[in-house]
Amino acid sequence: MDSLKEYLAEGGVVLDVRTREEVAQGANPVAINIPVSELGSSLSRLDKAQPVIVCCASGGRSAAARKLLMQNGFDNVLDVGPWRNSIDSAE
Repeated sequence: MDSLKEYLAEGGVVLDVRTREEVAQGANPVAINIPVSELGSSLSRLDKAQPVIVCCASGGRSAAARKLLMQNGFDNVLDVGPWRNSIDSAE
């Protein structure tokens, strides 16, 4: 899988790793918010068998989150960068 549509079709979960304050300013309505600073201690909230679509504000934190997830056994992780990229335009 290498596209947002493929990840969503496989039941992918959208993970927004911005702060709660940033998410309150606008976010994908179906996203789960776990700030990147809390991700390491919150991995149990995610299912390793489920594809994960990671987003943030500009792409830096989502890249760090993808790396952390991959290091912890998550095989299907797509970094889409800015959160607006996590919204499927086909909807």
